[in-house]
Amino acid sequence: MENMDGLCVTECERCPALVESRSRIVNGVGPDDADLLFVGEGPGANEDEQGEPFVGRSGSVLDEALREAGLARADVRITNCVRCRPPENRDPSKEELANCRGYLEHEIDLVDPELVVTLGKVPSQHLLDRSVAVTTEAGSVHDARLGERSRRVMVSVHPAATLYDRSQRETFVDAIREAAELSGAGDGKSGQSRLGDY
Repeated sequence: MENMDGLCVTECERCPALVESRSRIVNGVGPDDADLLFVGEGPGANEDEQGEPFVGRSGSVLDEALREAGLARADVRITNCVRCRPPENRDPSKEELANCRGYLEHEIDLVDPELVVTLGKVPSQHLLDRSVAVTTEAGSVHDARLGERSRRVMVSVHPAATLYDRSQRETFVDAIREAAELSGAGDGKSGQSRLGDY
């Protein structure tokens, strides 16, 4: 795909506001054949600085939930809907999400995960193409056309939600644990059989 080297976007000028606010393009990290792929909204200040998704406080929450589910960060792939930091950490616009969609779908096609997990409202609504009540739908699995085929997508609250509302922690940890089990991530075998139950 144009402007991509494998899974990485090497250059892009599609979104003037994001080009101006970023210091770098933040590509996904993790195995290129991961069973479990997490999709966040976009890079924040820490991510823009370090060049990796989910490295701030939200990243610590995600890492802890992965550990509780028997996984390490190195076992999963983590990426974002947009790869450049929006100014003032605002939500990416519909146009910005659309501009980056092809990169995300190309990454999903190449990684070919058993399960995609959306972290928060923006990626959930973007990938499922509808309004999503994240707190009530957390842990639910849906079919969505992403890239070249239909994928299983699990909705999850954003890890940052657990920092502002401790009651969300259990919801988040339960969703990550369920995602690990459904995808078969980290256990050396495919999760296809469990996903067939849905």
